[in-house]
Amino acid sequence: MVQKIMVLLTTGIAMFIPAVHAQSVSGLVTDQQQQPALAATIALLRNSDSSLIKTTLPDDNGRFSFPHLPPASYHIRISMMGYKTYNSPDFILDKNQEYKLPAVSLLQQDAQLKAVAVTAQRPFIEKKIDRTVVNVDALISNAGSSALEVLEKSPGVSIDQEGSISLKGKSNVMIYVNDKPTYLSGADLESYLRSLPASSIDAIELMPNPPASYDAAGTGGIINIRLKRNKNKGFNGNLNAAFTQGRYANSSNSFNFTYRNQQLNVTGNFGYTFNNGYSALDINRRFHDSVGETTHYFLQHNFIARHAQSFNEKIGVDFYASAKSTLGLVLTGTQNPSNSNNDNTSRLQDASQTPDSSIHALNNIHHRFNNVGINLNYRHQYDKNGRELTVDVDYLRYNTGSNEVYDNYSFLPEQALPYANDQLTGQVPAHLDIFAGKIAYTHPFKSGYKLAGGLKSSYTSTDNLAKYYNRVDGEYLPDYDKSNHFLYHENINAGYLNVNKDYKKWSVQAGLRLENTVSIGHQLGNAEKNDSSFNRNYTGIFPTFYVSYKLDTASNNVLALNYGRRIDRPYYEQLNPFISPLDKFTYYVGNPYLRPSYMQSIALSHTYKSKLTTTLSYTHVKDDMNETIAIVNGIYYSRPGNIGSQTMMEINVDAQQGLGKVVNLHLYAQLTYLHSRSIFYTGILDNQSTFTMIMPTVTVTLPKDWALQADGRYQSTVTSAQFILGRRGAVNLGVSKKLSPNATIKCSAQDIFKTQINTGIINNLALTDAQWRNVSDTRRITLSFTYRFGKAISDQRKHEDNSAESEMNRVR
Repeated sequence: MVQKIMVLLTTGIAMFIPAVHAQSVSGLVTDQQQQPALAATIALLRNSDSSLIKTTLPDDNGRFSFPHLPPASYHIRISMMGYKTYNSPDFILDKNQEYKLPAVSLLQQDAQLKAVAVTAQRPFIEKKIDRTVVNVDALISNAGSSALEVLEKSPGVSIDQEGSISLKGKSNVMIYVNDKPTYLSGADLESYLRSLPASSIDAIELMPNPPASYDAAGTGGIINIRLKRNKNKGFNGNLNAAFTQGRYANSSNSFNFTYRNQQLNVTGNFGYTFNNGYSALDINRRFHDSVGETTHYFLQHNFIARHAQSFNEKIGVDFYASAKSTLGLVLTGTQNPSNSNNDNTSRLQDASQTPDSSIHALNNIHHRFNNVGINLNYRHQYDKNGRELTVDVDYLRYNTGSNEVYDNYSFLPEQALPYANDQLTGQVPAHLDIFAGKIAYTHPFKSGYKLAGGLKSSYTSTDNLAKYYNRVDGEYLPDYDKSNHFLYHENINAGYLNVNKDYKKWSVQAGLRLENTVSIGHQLGNAEKNDSSFNRNYTGIFPTFYVSYKLDTASNNVLALNYGRRIDRPYYEQLNPFISPLDKFTYYVGNPYLRPSYMQSIALSHTYKSKLTTTLSYTHVKDDMNETIAIVNGIYYSRPGNIGSQTMMEINVDAQQGLGKVVNLHLYAQLTYLHSRSIFYTGILDNQSTFTMIMPTVTVTLPKDWALQADGRYQSTVTSAQFILGRRGAVNLGVSKKLSPNATIKCSAQDIFKTQINTGIINNLALTDAQWRNVSDTRRITLSFTYRFGKAISDQRKHEDNSAESEMNRVR
């Protein structure tokens, strides 16, 4: 059935898109020994504004081509490690012309990297038909930061005080690393992203509507983090060290290397960070009766100091069994111990704000996060036209957990000594095992169509144990209301087909994905709680479609349309029905009745000269999963819940403009209308809001390899479901200096005006008004140093590899 649908879809596309001839540029590049320069990078640049149009790599014979180009004036730039950069004369590409560049022979420099090839500068933002690419190193203020901070500086991305990530106003975003899902959520995902140094990241791919080759999970879309990988032959690498000083000191350091010869490619990435930070969180609650008269106040002040270390390791080996076949092995690991100390003061006041009593809490949580992973992969290229088969098998193991101590001291007004003291302790280990496999096949046709398809299967097993004890008269007695043992198993099987073709003016991509999910949850119970279980089995079809059309031959005006349907499944911990304390007055509760949510979106965009993109989009989510807050007897319970429907309409603008050769401007701005409606704890929830986000960046290139940069972000007040999130923003400044072809130093100041403060209001509470304010260690200065090293070799191998990162994401 799926094959029939794809055949009909392909036939339909062929009927309404005419076959046309396009302009092209081709050539041949060799090294000084007249061997194919397989490690060369060929860049096509437009002469009118020196902008980078496309890059490519040569084939096994050193030949390269740029097909389907609009008529214009261009030049070619070719670079390769250890060789002098070649710049071609300018040439004009006329209509229906196939321009052949004269053969290029690169001249070799000293084998040691006394100079690094200069290529066209990568822009901060690159637009593609199905994603937006953010080049991390283009933003100076990213130096010395973490992956979490890099994400927040990316266009359209927001991160709340809990570390939850949204993309263009939509939550439930899936985070991938090198096209693989992290399988993490909540505090574990936040900890992992904080432990990943920005210096190890090459690019961020933002996909509000990912293609069918990606998992359909994530109604907010997918953010894919691509790590750096050196493709030069020989032994190459770079070292990055950064020190940050705010209220506390932090450091982020990374080292990566690549060794490549004829039959072997070995890569390594290592990172070490220590992160120290704080949160000063105030939560104020006013309790009232049914007519609105105040009955009492409850005021909380929390000072949370966090200290963490992290180690990240990745080793990859590719073996070229033949000119067409590659075997790969990738080993990964993460260790992230952390400690959190919470000094909490809670004050209870009567209606006239006269003190009634107070509680001083000293809470300590020691958290551990350990992960190991292994990937085996195989890639076979049948021919030089791109027909290939890839196979991947993965195993991931996460060991997480925490040791928790909650000490509470109760005081009466004007008393120095507590009249009561209670203590709760907990041990909360968790284990997660993931087995996954994928096979994918790509087949280009002579007609220009490219058909891709694949099958994926994954099995996830989690084991979560929580043991809590109350101290009573010096003895520790089990707290059965909070203690639990939860087991969860999930199996997802998926298949997809994707077809695409580029014409002179048209580009089309369409896909269809089928996913079946089987999940079983079992709460084992205890001496006071009965055991319970649930199981689900559901299947979904998820189409995607992209089309772009060039309104003129110079591609100055391009229209694009995309549509997609996606799903968001509950995380396993969200389904755990037992209670987990955050403090004595705030608890997290799972929801075994949580349903998956489904999203449909459509977007229309116009791009002018690859510099200005305007997008209109509409999104509708059914059963959107969101945090909900309920108050029972004065205690806050946070649990995930389904919001009946959420509708979003948005217009956004993404603009880049160079002012001569010195100044470059980038601006991202969006205006969003959000409407949430659902049956809620206190009746009908029906909230609407319109909010804006603005993210400007100014870069100034100065003589003698100096650069200055200023960037910022501002988001107005947002009403989303139960919450009103206050406006906030930040301004960052940075300066960089290239000390040599190999060494660069950067200095940046983040949030210089200390305006990145989270504030908000919680609506729809029973007889309660609540608001919060959270200040953290956001104003900081960072100094970073990067050094690149390596030795190029002239004896190039005959096979170009990318198999270690070629597989797409694993099905969750």
